[in-house]
Amino acid sequence: MKPQKRLLTQDDMDIWSHSETFNNLISFLSGLAESVKGLENNEYQKPTGSSIESCCQLLEEVASLAEQYPVKQDAETSRFGKVEFRYFYDDLKSKSQGLIQRAFDALDGTQCEELSVYFAESWGDRSRIDYGSGHELNFLCFLYGLKEFGVFKEPADYRNMVLKLFIKYLGVMRTLETKYWLEPAGSHGVWGLDDYHFLPFLFGAFQLSTHKHLKPKSIHNSEVVEMFGKRYLYFGCIDFINKVKTTASLRWHSPMLDDISGVKTWAKVAEGMIKMYKAEVLNKLPIMQHFFFGSFLQCPEGISPPGTHAESHQHCSHSPLENTWGDCCGIRVPSAVAATESQKAGPKRIPFD
Repeated sequence: MKPQKRLLTQDDMDIWSHSETFNNLISFLSGLAESVKGLENNEYQKPTGSSIESCCQLLEEVASLAEQYPVKQDAETSRFGKVEFRYFYDDLKSKSQGLIQRAFDALDGTQCEELSVYFAESWGDRSRIDYGSGHELNFLCFLYGLKEFGVFKEPADYRNMVLKLFIKYLGVMRTLETKYWLEPAGSHGVWGLDDYHFLPFLFGAFQLSTHKHLKPKSIHNSEVVEMFGKRYLYFGCIDFINKVKTTASLRWHSPMLDDISGVKTWAKVAEGMIKMYKAEVLNKLPIMQHFFFGSFLQCPEGISPPGTHAESHQHCSHSPLENTWGDCCGIRVPSAVAATESQKAGPKRIPFD
């Protein structure tokens, strides 16, 4: 079954949010998060197993593919996304099904074709040259599909799906974000956790939920952040933000993270992250209108029929949809990564060139 977009209206969203498919996806996400509670990034389960290693190799293929499409070193290039990303994306999309088939020979052609849709969508949007939590959600769905097709076992592989595969995926995405100056997907501004990601904060909060000494307020200590950046996903994200947004404190450019740092325990943060993911990702139409339903993520009954999505939604500079963080159609936002990289290459540029 070729995955299709079906969520078009708020009525569709109401059906979706009360569906079995929604609950199954949340259950999967919660299981992944629980599996890394109290663990550092390098505490993956050994031996990792052939399926995990095959998926790691698949992600390596993506990284290698990006190396084939370097960016032109032009000081006058706009701070918006680099067009070379499109060449990389087109090549990746055309090869996705074959790469998946080669990585997991137990899957049949139909299964690989279905998974390739989610896999290709995991790396950003070709036309807008941007990336956000909706694309990240596609990678979660890709892992879910591999679990549903029997490649990964529940819950035996869950820990390694986070500590090996998701961390590997995050590393490749950071490379793409930096190399191609990917724009944040939407106009959420300062009211998101991060310009690009949500899940590393969620998984990271669960990692820290049993820590005896580190507290949420520790993210304001630069030495602590640097010390634990490679050991915990949450601190790694803060470290990345600190390196990219160097002109002000978290309080000014990331007030959501600043607010969360006032929570007393990581366990409370972790609990809140699941609730926030439901509310700000899975229940937001601007994100979920691009969600794909297929055989392992079945579309609930009563949702708008297939074939109507393309006519009902177009990317535009002024969205008629509610302008919330994660809105895929808000104003274009130049990449903060681009600002940092452009300053390395030459004289400072005006913020919106």
